[in-house]
Amino acid sequence: MAFNDKKSKDDEEVSISIGGAGSADVQQNADGVFGQFEEGAPNYVNVGWIRAAVLLMKAQIGLGVLGIPSVFSTIGLIPGLIALLVIAVMTSWSSFVVGTFKLKHPEVHSVADVGYIFGGKLGRELLGGAFFLYMIMISGSGMLGVSIALNTLSEHGTCTVVFVVVAAIVVFLLSSIQTLDRVSFLGWVGLISIMAAILTLTGAVGAQDRPSAAPAFPEMWDKNFQLFAHCTWAEAGGALGTLVFAFGGTPAFFNVVAEMRKPSDFPKTVALCQTYVTAVYAIIGAVVYYYCGDYVASPALGSAGPLLKKVCYGLAIPALIVGAVIYTHLPAKYIFVRLFRGSRHLVSNTPMHYIGWIGTVAFCTIIAFVIAEGIPVFGGLIGLVGALFGTIMSMQTMGAMWLYDNNWGARNAEKRQNKSFTYRFLIVWNYFLILGGSFITVLVIHLSVLYLTDPPFPL
Repeated sequence: MAFNDKKSKDDEEVSISIGGAGSADVQQNADGVFGQFEEGAPNYVNVGWIRAAVLLMKAQIGLGVLGIPSVFSTIGLIPGLIALLVIAVMTSWSSFVVGTFKLKHPEVHSVADVGYIFGGKLGRELLGGAFFLYMIMISGSGMLGVSIALNTLSEHGTCTVVFVVVAAIVVFLLSSIQTLDRVSFLGWVGLISIMAAILTLTGAVGAQDRPSAAPAFPEMWDKNFQLFAHCTWAEAGGALGTLVFAFGGTPAFFNVVAEMRKPSDFPKTVALCQTYVTAVYAIIGAVVYYYCGDYVASPALGSAGPLLKKVCYGLAIPALIVGAVIYTHLPAKYIFVRLFRGSRHLVSNTPMHYIGWIGTVAFCTIIAFVIAEGIPVFGGLIGLVGALFGTIMSMQTMGAMWLYDNNWGARNAEKRQNKSFTYRFLIVWNYFLILGGSFITVLVIHLSVLYLTDPPFPL
């Protein structure tokens, strides 16, 4: 398996910028990952910046937004909003670093390639394995979400396993689309679907007399809306894990920028995506929590009344499917590129090309299906995913990437002579990204394990 570990000319620069980036044209990007394209073969470098933003919006606004109201219920509205904004800033910076690192290292296709730059073959396998498991677990979460939706619509008309099988088959077929350029239209479908569902939910909880989980008589319940809630460290850690999961699409940004026509447009993609996602999370989460309080369901779509609950889930099914498709397609593409990188089978219309691609998609779909069946607790699953892989995939690695290009090593000796406030602040900020992410990981794992062994409420 070939890998181009050459250094970019930008590594020799001594000037400091926020991203620390030079420039790389489309041909460099294509050559760095996919090599030379053949006429009539799939074009893996054809995604525009707006479609990339929509694809990444859908990659994040899905399962994550359905857990935000429960975060506010756990730690209170004001701490919840503050934590949401802090994690939004941290992950937005991380996403920006992904783009600038890609420009300096055109050979990078996934976070596994960053691991190779950092630590050779061992680093590649460690980060590559974490990336694969993270993506697959999110895909499994999506399949589980689809099964919950189908159970709701059919009033548990058949075994849950059947619904997960149905979800897996649909996800496999759609994930088999070869290029992100062609998958991007699903991003529009999924984004419209989830926005329709959560806006309907928001209107429904505002119009109803009580949350569906509350007692029948008003005098028997109190929504317990709190600006500041009392919670344990473990509960706070679980809430942070859910927020990290909500913004946890950062490792997917590598794969998306690798298939963009102009990687230099990626900062615009990040700005549009992260601004929109943060606004949706804050507004929808606050409104749903205000009307439901402690009776908010997980997933939040269950907070509406019986009829509107079905309507919300019906509207959300395309979004849940598309989310699972994206997070199945990306690890499949990662394995596919690993298998065929440096050979003509990567971008040619050969039988091995198609056998390899369909085989990797099938493999990823089966693993996600097994995960969805093995951990059938929605809240616990997303908390566990966020705890195990969310921060390392969305914070620590990106902090290390910026430091690698701007502070670490002999090649950055001249940069370290820079005494400006901006440079020193960015050094502190990126170390904070590493240390803060590590703290969140340790804190979250504790509650996630407790949640899975003793969930507070049944699905």
